Amino acid sequence: MSNDHDEKKEKTVTIYIDGTAYEVPKKDDISYTEVVTLADPTFPQNPQNTYSVNYTHGHGNKPEGILAPGASVKVKEGMRFRVNKTGQS
Repeated sequence: MSNDHDEKKEKTVTIYIDGTAYEVPKKDDISYTEVVTLADPTFPQNPQNTYSVNYTHGHGNKPEGILAPGASVKVKEGMRFRVNKTGQS
């Protein structure tokens, strides 16, 4: 039995943004932009809007914290994000 078929099927994890579940690819990191765009689909067209992003239920070495613009964090099943619009920078 080979694992070739498993590698072609992309694995996903469920994360929660403001209480809503999202399936995202299980890759190493999720970026600030990706999280904010899930929370506010108009964000790419309105990059002047700024948001604060906090997370909990992250990986053991950094289970909670702030996700800053331009940064990313290792994604984990059940991770929770809180996205708040802070206005313009």
